[in-house]
Amino acid sequence: MTIAPDDARRDTLRYRAMRDIVERMQDGVPGKLEITKEGIVHDMMAPGRPHELTAAQVSRRLEKVMPDEFMAHTGTPDVEDEPEGVMRHPDVMVIAVADMEGAGSFDPRTILAAVEVVSRSNPDNDWVSKMRDYPLLGIPVYVIFDPRTGSGAVCSDIHSTPSGPRYATRKDFLYGEDVTIGEWTISTEKLPRYS
Repeated sequence: MTIAPDDARRDTLRYRAMRDIVERMQDGVPGKLEITKEGIVHDMMAPGRPHELTAAQVSRRLEKVMPDEFMAHTGTPDVEDEPEGVMRHPDVMVIAVADMEGAGSFDPRTILAAVEVVSRSNPDNDWVSKMRDYPLLGIPVYVIFDPRTGSGAVCSDIHSTPSGPRYATRKDFLYGEDVTIGEWTISTEKLPRYS
């Protein structure tokens, strides 16, 4: 006797219910709603200027060094894997232009790198939850910029662990150093800091 199909069906129904809640509430609440294995995450504060400026500068710097068939996308839609029960919205997504075509959420397996700018109000969402969720989704490179400390990390090389997929390699950097994201290297000079 197996109960896996019932558990899988219950997980799918739970995820769809959370997805419906997020869709109905997103426009009416400040900040951003995402879905993790633990439930709905609400980053209460709308991103401020240093956060948005960092995301925009990282995107612009990446697009200057990438071929035209790739984008460092800062908009919508979300990255979603319904079977895993995870929906995230990276601050910057490195993706092929061809993989952006169509409707609905982006398939996480098409994302070459996810870049997050640490939120002042909920840093654990970027340093802990997304560090767990992005390798689970199969996103090969996860980069964190932390305006609180003027530092960050590039995580790569997904490998299996007893707790699920994790990044095996982490390269820390300080603002002012060059950082390599996938195949492309950009400067972190003059990125804004939280005051």
